[in-house]
Amino acid sequence: MNLIELNRALKQLRLGGMAAVLETRLRQAQAEAMAPIDLLSCLVSDELTRRSERLLERRRKQAQFRDSQKTLDNFDFNFNKKMNRSLVFDLATGAFIARHEDALFLGPPGTGKSHLAQAIGQAAIQQGYRVLYRETHTLLDELAEASIDGTRKECLKFLETVPLLIIDDLGMRKLPLTAAEELLEVVMRRYERASTLLTSNRPVEDWGKLLGDAAAVSAILDRLLHHGHLLKCGPRSWRTKLDATAQ
Repeated sequence: MNLIELNRALKQLRLGGMAAVLETRLRQAQAEAMAPIDLLSCLVSDELTRRSERLLERRRKQAQFRDSQKTLDNFDFNFNKKMNRSLVFDLATGAFIARHEDALFLGPPGTGKSHLAQAIGQAAIQQGYRVLYRETHTLLDELAEASIDGTRKECLKFLETVPLLIIDDLGMRKLPLTAAEELLEVVMRRYERASTLLTSNRPVEDWGKLLGDAAAVSAILDRLLHHGHLLKCGPRSWRTKLDATAQ
């Protein structure tokens, strides 16, 4: 079997990582008088690395972040120095996901809630967790559509099982009358089974009016905070700073 045939065979076996570097590794083996076991070890390592990278990329796409560039590395903690950065980095370890705990990020618009939520989602993916990101109104729209086309059961099952569900920007848009009921069902299904991270620019005292159902809001908060972590963001807004700089 020559090099071309071997390369083709590796691809048929779905060993694309090996196939991509086969010629390079063979040249390395000749140049360094590499033992066969060392050559094979390098090729297997190449394959595992490629598969790991492809899995991470696939999970990033599946998460559907609004901005996939939001990470902890490019978040300026010095802008709001009173923020509990210790909590942020603790959440980024993914330990809360392993324990099926929740998190609630509160603060005015522009204070970094969405950035941090997506950054923690990115960190969770790096640690092997599946993540789903949805803005609140998008999640509710999808549930409404699923009810219409008869796929609600499947939709809720998926939402129930994803290890980390990020529900972003509660309070940014006007929500349907069924919002409280729908959010409560999602939170109840996930309670103590999977982790939910919810962000809101409205204080929890306003949620009853926002969602139009004080009892449902009380039940949502009771579950989110029972095994939950509360992060207060702000008070300074990045958008206000940027507007002032532009003037």
